[in-house]
Amino acid sequence: MPRHSRLVLPAVPLHVIQRGHDRQRCFFVDDDFVEFRQWLHEETVIARCEVHAYVLMSNHVHLLVSVEDARQLAAMMKGVTQKYAQYFNHRHQTTGSPWDGRYKSCLVQTEGYLLACQRYIEMNPVRAGMVRFPGNYKWSSYRSNAEGRHDALLTPHSVYRRLGMNDNERRQAYLRLFQETLTPMQIAEIRAAANGNGMLGDKGWGASNPRP
Repeated sequence: MPRHSRLVLPAVPLHVIQRGHDRQRCFFVDDDFVEFRQWLHEETVIARCEVHAYVLMSNHVHLLVSVEDARQLAAMMKGVTQKYAQYFNHRHQTTGSPWDGRYKSCLVQTEGYLLACQRYIEMNPVRAGMVRFPGNYKWSSYRSNAEGRHDALLTPHSVYRRLGMNDNERRQAYLRLFQETLTPMQIAEIRAAANGNGMLGDKGWGASNPRP
């Protein structure tokens, strides 16, 4: 079956998901998370991709990224997943790929949707019952976006930067967003768009950016 073209538009962020093989664990110990995040940082620099939010779960990865074209995204994901696979097999004495085929991605409309998607990503550990508060999970962008901890991997999106006049104002405004939980409809919409390699946005926006 031929592969469908990925829809990538300049300056339009993407929600990217890479799952573990057969939804099995791809991270077991802290070193696994550390190595993956380091290679992700290196590959984003090489491919000139910007990461706005992320979470590394035990059996999958969520990213919110901006790229100029599909080749950059493909190069970045290929680089990091291949390097991590080599490390993973050596570290855990396994063979084959820890990943479940190709990554999934969807375009995210900036106004009204980007920050919702960003919160969805950073709240994954809470929804999974791993922690009670997103700041208690150290393998995500929440501690940087909401608490100001330095994370070299991240480049704040312009929508996030417009939340305040300075870093403190932006963090406080971002924290207030978490006082309201995403609705079940919002969560379902984000999941459907990502799993279907589609678009997360209003109907008018989707119609103006047809799939090639």
